[in-house]
Amino acid sequence: MDNTLTVILGIVAILLPLVVGRLFWKRFDYYFGKGDEVYMDTLGYFIKKIGLTILVAFVILWIGISLVFNGSAS
Repeated sequence: MDNTLTVILGIVAILLPLVVGRLFWKRFDYYFGKGDEVYMDTLGYFIKKIGLTILVAFVILWIGISLVFNGSAS
């Protein structure tokens, strides 16, 4: 039972950053774009958008995996 719970929580911990990253990607323009479409079409804006999205997803993945496998080593 313990292994099954670890596998299920591990799958959730892997899929959760994908969902949160997608939501962050969609809402990034609303929070940081300031309605300026000329600025939103620049390479610098795209790099900030992709960088912050990857950072948010990685932090959530790291937290999730560390919570799942914390103390699972016997």
